[in-house]
Amino acid sequence: MTFTELFIFFLSIQVLHFLATWKLYVKAGRKAWEAAVPIYNAIVLMQIINRSKWWVLLLFVPIVNLLMFPIVWIETCRSFGFNSRKDTVLAVLTLGFYLFYLNYATNSTYVENRSLEPQSNLGEWISSVAFAIIAATLVHTYFMQPYTIPTSSLEKTLYVGDYLFVSKFHYGARVPMTAISAPMVHDTLPFLGKSYVSNSDADSYESSWKNKLSLPYLRVPGFQKISRNDIVVFSWPADSLKTMWGDTSGKFTYKPLDKRTNYVKRCVAIPGDSLEIRDGYIYINGKRTVLPDRARTQYYFTVDTQGVSFNKQTIARYNVREGAIRDGKYLFNLTDEEASLLSKNPLVKSITKNIDPKGIYDEKLFPHNPQFAWSQDNYGPIYIPKKGETVALNATSISFYEQIIRRYEHNNFTINGDAYYINGKKATTYTFKQDYYWMMGDNRQSSLDARYWGYVPFDHVVGKPVFIWLSWDPNAPNFIAKLKSIRWDRMFTTVGGSGKPVSYFNFFIISLALYFAINYYRKRKKTT
Repeated sequence: MTFTELFIFFLSIQVLHFLATWKLYVKAGRKAWEAAVPIYNAIVLMQIINRSKWWVLLLFVPIVNLLMFPIVWIETCRSFGFNSRKDTVLAVLTLGFYLFYLNYATNSTYVENRSLEPQSNLGEWISSVAFAIIAATLVHTYFMQPYTIPTSSLEKTLYVGDYLFVSKFHYGARVPMTAISAPMVHDTLPFLGKSYVSNSDADSYESSWKNKLSLPYLRVPGFQKISRNDIVVFSWPADSLKTMWGDTSGKFTYKPLDKRTNYVKRCVAIPGDSLEIRDGYIYINGKRTVLPDRARTQYYFTVDTQGVSFNKQTIARYNVREGAIRDGKYLFNLTDEEASLLSKNPLVKSITKNIDPKGIYDEKLFPHNPQFAWSQDNYGPIYIPKKGETVALNATSISFYEQIIRRYEHNNFTINGDAYYINGKKATTYTFKQDYYWMMGDNRQSSLDARYWGYVPFDHVVGKPVFIWLSWDPNAPNFIAKLKSIRWDRMFTTVGGSGKPVSYFNFFIISLALYFAINYYRKRKKTT
């Protein structure tokens, strides 16, 4: 949906609202025209139903408004004496069109000073739950979202089984684009499958972003830009319903942008950077990058002990979390520091870092072109596109920028021999419309990252991980085993910063105890 289409849709809703309520406005002592003026009509309606004006803001917040509209329909019915359960059900099931019946087919009168208290314990419970969901949806969508680490791509920096709070406001919260969606869930609902409504028949990326049920891309202004080496949560650009839902029909159906699988990686290069990987080490603009001291970059090392086995205590001492035995030798995933320490063990005869050499073409790597014989450990150089920068389009560069022009910036792009056409016009250059980033895992040789699928556009950015609130072993066989596996030293630690992470778990427990103690004291004081 374009902004023009959204505006037309908004005006259509205003017309429907006027037709459904103008008589009700008059019965409440207001003017009929007040039901026709956008936004002002909502303010007046809140006065009619005796509700706070700040409800108007919630009516324009995507996803939250899906919860607010039924509440407003019900409150409108009750303000004109229609309080029965049947009225409530019909108001919701008819998507508010029940108000047409009230407006034209009844002799309803306005109940000016009606009680706003729920008429039953069930009503009070439903009201409390509804507004708890609305508050939680606001926080989840625009401020802070819980997230779990599912893979080992940032292992030893972030562990599998870390549960994070991801800040939406650092980089600016992305307004939900999938307008019809269940609150506080991502792309799936238990037993039901998809949690959202979209044009699921789309068979190409181009048709998927033209979904008439989606809102245009908007982002609330943030107070911080993505810095080099920030850990970032983003929507995986390569995600599709075919690969993530096990679709075997042969149809390649893409998920909406805001419903793609969330990934977490380190942003190793920002817009305008030139990135190169030499023997596993990242170089930005010709200089080897210096990672934060909490970053634990890992590589695979072959460790030869000439058939002598390490015991579990030795493996634990060297912080080995992933390993195997191949051709009688150990294959360990280690940092350079851990490998250096392990090499001093008398059992170790040799230790070798496994590096894919230069000049070997890996077809799995972006840009998937034999012109660029790059490996995962010797890659680039590659330019990271910056908003407003212009690049030449030719046989060499087009492999890097084709998906940007067509998919991420939504142009009609065709190639005819050596000529390139953008939106029907021949083009020899292209100017980027947004910033792009290069996201990689610290677990260098065990990470599906930008080396495989390319750039991450800024409109795919979800947020910044700030806090670990729980950490345990997700592979523990049962809940009791999971409780025993809790990594207490990681509980309530910050994701960013320098030095050894400090747990604030004790402060949390003390604050929680004080909160309950104060509430208990207040309740006791009221009863005495």
